[in-house]
Amino acid sequence: MTSMPCLLPKYNGRKYFGLKLVSRIEGQTPTLKSDITLYDAETGQLLAIMDGDWITAMRTGAVAALAARTFQRKGVDTYSMIGLGNIARAVALCIIADNEDRRITIRLMRYKDQAEQFIERFKAYDNVTFEIIDNPTTFLSEADVVISCVTVATELLFPDNSLYKKGVTVIPVHVRGFQNCDLFFDKVFGDDTGQIQTWKYFNQFHEYDEIHHVLQGKNPGRTNDDERILSYNYGLALHDIVFASKIYEKASKTSQGFEYQKQDKKIWV
Repeated sequence: MTSMPCLLPKYNGRKYFGLKLVSRIEGQTPTLKSDITLYDAETGQLLAIMDGDWITAMRTGAVAALAARTFQRKGVDTYSMIGLGNIARAVALCIIADNEDRRITIRLMRYKDQAEQFIERFKAYDNVTFEIIDNPTTFLSEADVVISCVTVATELLFPDNSLYKKGVTVIPVHVRGFQNCDLFFDKVFGDDTGQIQTWKYFNQFHEYDEIHHVLQGKNPGRTNDDERILSYNYGLALHDIVFASKIYEKASKTSQGFEYQKQDKKIWV
């Protein structure tokens, strides 16, 4: 059980405190679950108990889509995804929404029957085309943007550095399996240096900065279409509490009732 307390700065006259509690328990479905409690930070009043699973998944998806938009080279309309569980579906939802005004292609690395299930999940979206790739070498060597949602990787996913073509953007959502890229990619961006600076190769990054400096215009980010860029977004509970506060504010303006139900399926997005 991991608790993540977060205090938000006062905004629009209100100050929130949130607690995200994550449980990783063998035998529960899904294995990783989270709940969020939201408080008025000035009075201590409990405002809401929320499902942290949905907020975590969609925040993760939104951040990955933002990283792709921010760092991909010009003209990219194809995204390559490996690891096709709940988080990958959340990422796909956000990327499809972020490209609603144009057609895109999502390449899926085959694993069991997950790719077929993935395509079935998104059959109602008319701005996306899917391709299933069987060969790992083909998958990586032809990729412009690689989004990995693999949750467990005890070794490098693609150890052959020569397969990463110039201009590729790699987004390891669960930050696993791409440590070889740490040593030769031109630029590495992260969401929080405090979490990343303890990693083995942090001091060997060619160039490093936090992504918010790019969003604020303090760092140009990608400066040419040949740069290989790695985007590590480890995840911040602070972002989840911001999401929770916004959802609470929207929900409190309606008279609709809400039932709190936890997910009990392995794949639910």
